[in-house]
Amino acid sequence: MQGTVDGFSYGLVTPLVAYLMACLGGALGLRCTTRSMLVARSWRPGWLALGSAAIGSGIWTMHFIAMMGFKVKETPVNYDMWLTFASLGVAILMVGVGIFIVGYRGASGTALFTGGTITGLGIASAHYLGMAGMRLNGKLEYNTLTVAASVVIAVVAATAALWAAGQIRGFLWSVGASLVMGLAVSGMHYTGMAALRVHVHISSGSPAGDSPATLLAPLMVGPLAFLLLAGVVVVFDPMTVMGKPDRRPADNKPGIPAHPAVPHPGRRTPPQAGRQHGHRGSRTPQNR
Repeated sequence: MQGTVDGFSYGLVTPLVAYLMACLGGALGLRCTTRSMLVARSWRPGWLALGSAAIGSGIWTMHFIAMMGFKVKETPVNYDMWLTFASLGVAILMVGVGIFIVGYRGASGTALFTGGTITGLGIASAHYLGMAGMRLNGKLEYNTLTVAASVVIAVVAATAALWAAGQIRGFLWSVGASLVMGLAVSGMHYTGMAALRVHVHISSGSPAGDSPATLLAPLMVGPLAFLLLAGVVVVFDPMTVMGKPDRRPADNKPGIPAHPAVPHPGRRTPPQAGRQHGHRGSRTPQNR
């Protein structure tokens, strides 16, 4: 029979908290992506990896905070731990691929399209893999068109957020980008949930089991602790927060990764520099 699904059993509390977590993960990840474009290549992988893990953790945390409010009246809902944590790994991995593409190739053209598409697909994959980990006395079915719409939302919004991160601008600019990223994750989640139908197997007796909040809250300790740690790293790096580089990209174009740093002002000027004005060296020509 058709199950009675309630995705808002705690009212607006879970959607709002979930959206804020998605924005937090997006803000940290996008600032790290911007920071990677302002440093030498040797430091870039570290910042991009931190940004990928922050966005992936924010996506995963958002999903399962929202799922705390999900109930099926006729049956208790449980979760397979392996698939649940696999969805976290998929989120970090696929977002990481997209972030690294934009971090090394720039937030424009083919690189932006490819990176945004992979990041959006990572958001969608984490959602549906997490849903596959649900265990209940019934069967999940999805409306194909609504699922496709949820994937499009994720890809478009993720591409827009990565484009904004590649502009190498100030803190408020990245706040706007993180709101877009949060919209991508939350919009994709609730559109995907709208596609869901639950067919419950008929059974005798009333459903019993722990509440979703009781089941899911302990799983979030690790990702939340990581987001807190990433937040400390970002807050104590002024350049990451404000987005004011100590060096400019050679091209001075938004979305183009920075080239290696220019020589320090205290270093000796190369001999070639003096020849730009016609000097041949310290010796003067002899009079004949």
